[in-house]
Amino acid sequence: MAGPKFGSFKSENKGDSASAAGAAAQRRDPYEVLGVGRNATEQEIKSAFRRMALKYHPDKNADDPVASEKFQEATFSYNILSDPDKRRQYDSSGFEAIEADSHELELDLSSLNTVNTMFAALFSKLGVPIKTTVSATVLEEALNGSVEISQLHLGKSVCKKVEKQTAHFYSVDITEEEAKLGLVCRVCSTSKSKFKLLYFEPEENGGLSLALQEDSAKTGKVTSAGMFFLGFPVYRFEHTNSAAAAKDPDSAFFKRLDGFQPCEVNELKEGTHYFAVYGDNFFKSATYTVEVVCAEPFTAEKEKLRSVEAKILAKRSELSKFESEYREVLAKFTEMTSRYAQEMQTIDELLNERNAIHASYTNSPTLKRSSSGGKERPSSKGSKSDDEHTAKKEKKSKSPAMEAPVSDEEGPKKEKKPKERVRGKKWFSIHHLKVDKRRPC
Repeated sequence: MAGPKFGSFKSENKGDSASAAGAAAQRRDPYEVLGVGRNATEQEIKSAFRRMALKYHPDKNADDPVASEKFQEATFSYNILSDPDKRRQYDSSGFEAIEADSHELELDLSSLNTVNTMFAALFSKLGVPIKTTVSATVLEEALNGSVEISQLHLGKSVCKKVEKQTAHFYSVDITEEEAKLGLVCRVCSTSKSKFKLLYFEPEENGGLSLALQEDSAKTGKVTSAGMFFLGFPVYRFEHTNSAAAAKDPDSAFFKRLDGFQPCEVNELKEGTHYFAVYGDNFFKSATYTVEVVCAEPFTAEKEKLRSVEAKILAKRSELSKFESEYREVLAKFTEMTSRYAQEMQTIDELLNERNAIHASYTNSPTLKRSSSGGKERPSSKGSKSDDEHTAKKEKKSKSPAMEAPVSDEEGPKKEKKPKERVRGKKWFSIHHLKVDKRRPC
């Protein structure tokens, strides 16, 4: 079954500006592609994209090239409008302000063959961010109302294992009082599995449509995802691209809090609500624990969350001011560092020129040649030869003196030999003890 190609959606050639301009002119307005207005909310953009993804997904249109093009066009448009920075750039300057080469498709792993899935898993292990989307089959079954739903009670956790690219659906019943107090749904995996926490809204036909999605993230020794319906704006944190951060750590630092975005839904009404856990591993199943709790016993935590998120928002505004100051000081520091190196080089050149002028005041050509810095080299060689000559003389003078005692008297020399032999014998040697056999025992 054909599926979207693994890789980035590239429609411009950097080397040819004319063809790039032509490609930009042929592109349709992302708002027009998704059928939404320029003031559309993030939720409206997501809903429009999901409708088009279900309609033109390669799983349902295996041999239709037109549907494949529309699916890629819708995905490319959604990548622009779903990112606040890219959407702002497009609204101000159009496609020219957007680097199309950096936009990566959200992959439906269920539509990839084994080879492409292996490549995706490999790149993910190497740190390349691979965005994945929920399988079109799962979304279509939910929309048709043909999924199996399990009852989940408040305050009770459930541990299960979900297969890759499939989902477990749960329903939760809450009262009006519980809805006012707030509700929290969290999923954790001690095996660090990848998964998605999904929230569905009921449709008129009895089916379910995807409304919210949270990808799992590593938090300590587990992976987790959560949805907080506490009656006030709660923010989610979208992690930045690690590869881009490695290339420009300064920009990555100042944009670190840009992924701090408000959730679309802040509170729930009384009634039945639907959640799902989607297995997002490349090859194996995902083990998880899901729990939905009422926020009533967590009053202190609720206030702490509101306070710390307010501080994060204030820090984000401070970072934008600090960035301009930092860039200004960094540019000044770079300028000063460059000037420091230039001044040092200039001073060295002037001093060398001064030394050369001083050394030129002589009529001896040898001194002129050696004044550049190698004055001591000949003297050092000469000193070495003198030392060697002196050492040879000392050896000659010592050798006759050492040989004289040996040649003058041979008697003492012969008397010393047996003493040296006795000293060299082992203590256990008994050969020198001789028994006279002629004497009777």
